[in-house]
Amino acid sequence: MLYIVRYLLLSVAVALSLHAYDATIEIVKKIEKRPHIAVADATTAPVDALMKRKLLKLLIGDLKVTTHFNVDDSYTTLPYEGNGGVAKLSKEGVELVAKMRLEKDPSGKLVASVKLINANNLSLLYEKFYTIGKPKRYPFLAHNIAIDINDFTGAPPVNWMRKYVIFAMYIRPGKSDILVSDYTLTFKKRIVKGGLNLFPKWANAKQDAFYYTSFSGREPTLYRVDIYTGTKRKIASSPGMMVCSDVNSAGTKLLVTMAPYDQPDIYLLDLKTRTKKRLTRYSGIDVSGNFVDNDKKVVFISERLGYPNIFAKDIAGGPVEQMVYHGKNNSSCSTYGKYIVYSSREGKSAFGFNTFNLYLISTQTDYIRKLTTSGKNLFPRFGDDGETILFIKYINGGTALGVLRLNANKSFLFPLRSGKIQSIDW
Repeated sequence: MLYIVRYLLLSVAVALSLHAYDATIEIVKKIEKRPHIAVADATTAPVDALMKRKLLKLLIGDLKVTTHFNVDDSYTTLPYEGNGGVAKLSKEGVELVAKMRLEKDPSGKLVASVKLINANNLSLLYEKFYTIGKPKRYPFLAHNIAIDINDFTGAPPVNWMRKYVIFAMYIRPGKSDILVSDYTLTFKKRIVKGGLNLFPKWANAKQDAFYYTSFSGREPTLYRVDIYTGTKRKIASSPGMMVCSDVNSAGTKLLVTMAPYDQPDIYLLDLKTRTKKRLTRYSGIDVSGNFVDNDKKVVFISERLGYPNIFAKDIAGGPVEQMVYHGKNNSSCSTYGKYIVYSSREGKSAFGFNTFNLYLISTQTDYIRKLTTSGKNLFPRFGDDGETILFIKYINGGTALGVLRLNANKSFLFPLRSGKIQSIDW
């Protein structure tokens, strides 16, 4: 148990409960002018009024999170057919109008009809229809509509919006459940409960399976769970610590933290050959391995300087290389290609609380880019577009999912109303 506590303190997960130029990692804005868009409710059929309002507000929020539009803060009401009211919006500077009409088909499925209209000349740009069988999944309906509107304008893709987030929700000592959600935490589903279940990690890009660690048995045990069948399979267990921190791009190899010899080290598990390879050999703590540089290197957190910092080494062998020369407590990181995002403690704020900010670096340059400026920003996770980062924000005694959009230098927060987010993946 001592190693579990030390690991959690080091990762700061529970305890504190790129169009890019390689030379500078400068993120360049891809759209010079953001079109002004308004969302309109065109529903006349009897549907759940509360769900409709939430869906419309989600769509407005999604369009804002893309950072590719100027979005009206509230929705208006317009007829679905014809262009009544659109010309008035045009006079107010609106360039695009997204009309949404909700209704139910004979089988009870929710159907959304969406028209995108050029407010300047009143032309119909496109019309699409969306169907969702389970109304409680309506957040993904909003996300898909926003993705299509974004794609139509030629803006950089935001397909990450439809991905599931998986996270551990810490409830009380000895109890933490695993949930899946959309990125706004509006849709949530509990998929593992009972005992202390931590550190979920998607098994592949399809998100049809995941790994997590159960601390409820005699030894920490890593399991693999199939999302659709619920089948659970034991992968490995180890005294002191057993956590999967990364999966290679092919989904065939895992980086895990184990402590079979009293101190945590990074191991490579090959699922095909059922073999393991010890990658670090240090008398202190090495944790949180992440693949980098096309899965040829591993980046990890180590105390070998007397405080948590970020190091790297080739998986094939060789010396350990220090990656970060900034900060005295760099406790969590994530990788994408040759980029590393990490959290760094920067002392106490004026209110007496520790401040943790996120930074971006490249494995091939010495440039550092600061991504956040205040508060506790921890456990960053790159999205598969390399331009979006999910992280945990500690705020007002609770936690929120933060979404950081690198190309616009903007972040958005989505609070968890009960419990605390312990660790995340997407």
